Amino acid sequence: MPSSEDWINNPLGVVDGIFAQSKLSPEWERKVLEYFKEKLKLNDAKSWVPSLNDVPLHYLKPNSLVKFRCMVQDMFDPEFFMGAYETVDPSTNSKELRCGKYKDVTDCGQVDFNSRNIVTSERQTFYCVPIPGESQWVKESYACSSQARVVPSTSYTPHRHKRSYEEDDDMDMPHQKESSSGPQNLPDPRRNVDSKRLETEAPCQNASSSHCSSNLDLNFPLPGERGPACLVKVYEEWDSFRLNDMLEVFGVLSVDPALSFIADDKEVSSLLDPTDTMETAEEQRAHSPPASLVPRLHVLYAQPLQHNNPLLPSAISEDKAFLSGFLSELNSVRGELLTYLTHVLLGDALAAEYLILHLISSVYARRDVLPLGKFTLNISGCPHNSSYTEQLCQIIQHLMPSSYRLCMSLHNMNNLPMVPRKDYTANRLVGGILQLASNTSLFLDETQLEQGQLDATGVRNITALGNLISWQKVDYDFSYHQMEFPCNINVLIASEGRSLLPCDSQVHLRPTVSPPNVEEYLKAIQLAQLPSHLNKYRVYLTVARLLDYSISEQVTKAVEEDFVEMRKDNPQSISAEDLHRMLVVARLLSLSYGQTTLSRDGWIKAKQLEMVRTSRTQQQECVNGNEP
Repeated sequence: MPSSEDWINNPLGVVDGIFAQSKLSPEWERKVLEYFKEKLKLNDAKSWVPSLNDVPLHYLKPNSLVKFRCMVQDMFDPEFFMGAYETVDPSTNSKELRCGKYKDVTDCGQVDFNSRNIVTSERQTFYCVPIPGESQWVKESYACSSQARVVPSTSYTPHRHKRSYEEDDDMDMPHQKESSSGPQNLPDPRRNVDSKRLETEAPCQNASSSHCSSNLDLNFPLPGERGPACLVKVYEEWDSFRLNDMLEVFGVLSVDPALSFIADDKEVSSLLDPTDTMETAEEQRAHSPPASLVPRLHVLYAQPLQHNNPLLPSAISEDKAFLSGFLSELNSVRGELLTYLTHVLLGDALAAEYLILHLISSVYARRDVLPLGKFTLNISGCPHNSSYTEQLCQIIQHLMPSSYRLCMSLHNMNNLPMVPRKDYTANRLVGGILQLASNTSLFLDETQLEQGQLDATGVRNITALGNLISWQKVDYDFSYHQMEFPCNINVLIASEGRSLLPCDSQVHLRPTVSPPNVEEYLKAIQLAQLPSHLNKYRVYLTVARLLDYSISEQVTKAVEEDFVEMRKDNPQSISAEDLHRMLVVARLLSLSYGQTTLSRDGWIKAKQLEMVRTSRTQQQECVNGNEP
């Protein structure tokens, strides 16, 4: 990588240069975007750009090019700004036309507000947070692959009006040693930084800040999440962005202390923008947080993320060489993963088969209200008096890029905010646990549910989980009405008996091994897995989920004939719902072997798998029915 690149260290210089050449020609904006797109297409160029996800904010140079891997948590109203303006030199009265794009504050000089050359433009602001539930191995892999050279600035010292979260961590949290698995390409000064400073976190309620806690709330959907939040300002094609989209954003970092000063000083803010007087104090805090806590990022280039697996190319379908190379060894990786999960599931190979199908499932289309491709799995028979479900969830977290474990205790059901809601006072969307990015693995631990009474909140939460599972949608609470948001979340339910929630398939765990200490047994299995094997599993699960799939007319006709034949002797033996489930299992089974179309053999194997599963389920129900 070059030791210094102007387009990374000083992107505004590049923008101003193109603007100066083109003046107010409509072509200049297109030239700016094309310039940065071409630069980022260079080999490994994206890895040269420092990331807000990996590097502490105070290590990043203001007005430099940075990237941010994030999810759109909220969308604010569009805002107007001066796209071009004139400054006047008081000593000479000379005027100069300047560019106002990709900036929060004007350059030095007196602005001529009466100039006819002022151009008013519009931009959209998104409130973005790190991808909820992103696994630690994903964060570390992205950080280690970075080639950015980040050196703490000695010339820039931000004059904060509020403490940064890094400072809060130093004052309120005990020091910890930095993990050796963190980024290895940063300069030596970083090694003296407390590991808590590598990420940001909202301080606890008793933090000694003179401002109320709502002013410091980063509004993460999941409790306990850490990392930077960011106001992402989009100038082009913002209609293509959707709430909960995963994005990788490249833009100009803005942390000007004046932003915090303006937000705090109501007199100044009302003079600069008279419309601010119409906003409540809560809305000002939500929409104009201190830049030292929530930086601004002016987008030069943004791409939606098909996945957030750092071991894969960003666009798998376009990388034919990678895809063909991995497909050649996919079957062997599947066999190794099946063996691994069989050990994890206490020797139950059938449960391991269905767990693989669940982990590669994804909603690929919607027919009216029916989401096609979802495969919610209920693993019943999980031991209650052990940490088995917790260990099982940790193993899934080591395999999946994003996941979250929700303990369905009575307290959590009655108290946790599941559904996002609109706060009209602050004019923002308050996150809830079910505001997750696509293909997040949601692990519902029903073994933690004890006897007791669900209150009104608990009933709403259970209903929301049921709607998520059945329809892959979440109804956000807008007080006077509900707004439906489609989603694509893999739900795995661990329970003792049959789950109280709906599911697409239930497998009752039938262990063939009984270790004296389940926790030590599972930890030993994890330690036995080489990092290279784990990486193969991670690649396999993402690739299998993203493969295309189709059924030929010939196989479709054969399936229809088979269905008629199965119903001939006993029409009640199989329903249309059973056929649909078999087709879903057949699809996932084919994809798990790297086959993008259904074969006759694949259909037969799927039927056999379903027959074994339903037979086991019926046997277990008979056992439960005979219990006193």
